[in-house]
Amino acid sequence: MSGSTSSQPPSAASEGRLSYAVFQLARAHRGHAAAMLRAMNLHPGQELLLMQLFDRDGQTQAELLEQVGLDHSTVSKSLRRMQEAGLLTREPAPHDRRVMVVRLTDAGRALREPIADMWRTLERISVRELTPEQVDVFTGCARVIETSIREHGRPTAAE
Repeated sequence: MSGSTSSQPPSAASEGRLSYAVFQLARAHRGHAAAMLRAMNLHPGQELLLMQLFDRDGQTQAELLEQVGLDHSTVSKSLRRMQEAGLLTREPAPHDRRVMVVRLTDAGRALREPIADMWRTLERISVRELTPEQVDVFTGCARVIETSIREHGRPTAAE
């Protein structure tokens, strides 16, 4: 597969140019990030869970699920793999044995700087041909688009 993409979307997406551009961007960004994560023996999404635990270790599985916005089965599978890899522990909460508390191990904590470095490198690669002002505008637009998409799926008060 070629590393370049056509600037024109396929005809079926001609009235969705922005959406197609977002798809292409997300695919390229995720692919590059995945390669960087593989070098750390991580799968995409696991770094998001680790970053949440770097900020606040000892969260419940439900709290992590809410923070990263992934579905329950994806988070459960990721946490199981990470536990098997020795990056974290999961144990029942003292107040409720049904609630699982997730804590980093020393090996998990040791990934903080490599993950931060990965994000710095990915950012540097991503913005190398943009001005700081363009980065600010793009980031703002991306947040507006994300909010619009998220709110579209929410029921309104009249429903």
